[in-house]
Amino acid sequence: MPINRTIAHFDLDSFFVSVEILLDPSLKGKPVMVGGGERGVVSSCSYEARAMGVHSAMPSAKAKQLCPQGIFVKSHFSEYSHYSRMVTKIIADAAPLYEKASVDEFYVDLTGMDKFFHPLEWTIELRKKIMDETGLPISFGLASNKMMAKIATNKAKPNGYLQIPIGSEQQFLAPLSVSEIPGVGAHTSEVLKSRGYHFIKDIFKAGEQAMEELFGNWGKSLWEKSKGEHNGIVTPFHESKSISSEHTFSENISDKVEIRKELVRLLEKIAFELRTDGKKAACVAVKIRYPNFETKTVQTTIAATDADDEIIPVVMALFNKLYNKKDAIRLLGVKLSDFKTDGIQGSIFNDSEKKKKLYSAIDNVKTKFGKASVKRGSSL
Repeated sequence: MPINRTIAHFDLDSFFVSVEILLDPSLKGKPVMVGGGERGVVSSCSYEARAMGVHSAMPSAKAKQLCPQGIFVKSHFSEYSHYSRMVTKIIADAAPLYEKASVDEFYVDLTGMDKFFHPLEWTIELRKKIMDETGLPISFGLASNKMMAKIATNKAKPNGYLQIPIGSEQQFLAPLSVSEIPGVGAHTSEVLKSRGYHFIKDIFKAGEQAMEELFGNWGKSLWEKSKGEHNGIVTPFHESKSISSEHTFSENISDKVEIRKELVRLLEKIAFELRTDGKKAACVAVKIRYPNFETKTVQTTIAATDADDEIIPVVMALFNKLYNKKDAIRLLGVKLSDFKTDGIQGSIFNDSEKKKKLYSAIDNVKTKFGKASVKRGSSL
């Protein structure tokens, strides 16, 4: 017997594109595609580009054919991570139980909370808070289980919301295409349609046995989904145990000056993320990948810190220990882990309060104008 819950599903609309528009407002209303490159694929695209037939994971060459006036922009993954954490914090501060399903997708379990507030009104207010504080468009669905909430969100996009009342699940699903059931991909959809099952109501009418004969055990689950039944639970979110950043060079590099600049740049990015999260790291790692794809990593423990100037010498020492000076480099990576959140005593030889104020001022500028607005001279 399915358990009726009250589940909200939030999904940031065209997340990567939305962040790029925040970084460059002139892109608003235009056919924007994130990613690309000569042999790359589209990571995300605006609704204007989708109207031309472009979709995520499409080869960039195909996207250019379909949308020649489209604007390709380079991915800024550190910015996406930053805004994802902002949204996560807003939800975490408000929600009794939430799950972060991906960088731009969240589930909130509001079961039983109707004794204290109206779930739809509460969810509308949370959506408004997210949009007001981040500037990002976000859609949500509210329903009796995770599957129905996700389907409701998809129908509410872009930048809207939709509630499916308990008891109306099967009626809501009936006219929808079979491809709108989460987990039904292109291949399964084609198999179903080839057998005459074009709409979700067709799956329900066919019955459980027919679906089992067609798909085995998964067929039974598919038939249950056609009724709007789903017992997936909201899994409590656990924060990442590390923060990392990598860069793959367009051409293999051996220039030590440029290598060191890139290491500083990578460290600056993740140290900013560390301070934004209110953490300090006690472990530093450096990764190198050579042209033959041989990959080496080395790490060390340090006194917990969030200060660039304290971590950069460690990164350089690790790099020097790891680097084979005879070979060029294809990829560089830096990772911070073993996070501490308690008050940590700094070195008595450091003016820690003055340093704290300095980094706070720097981070405020980065938060307002973007991470690239303040850089160390050694990264230029």
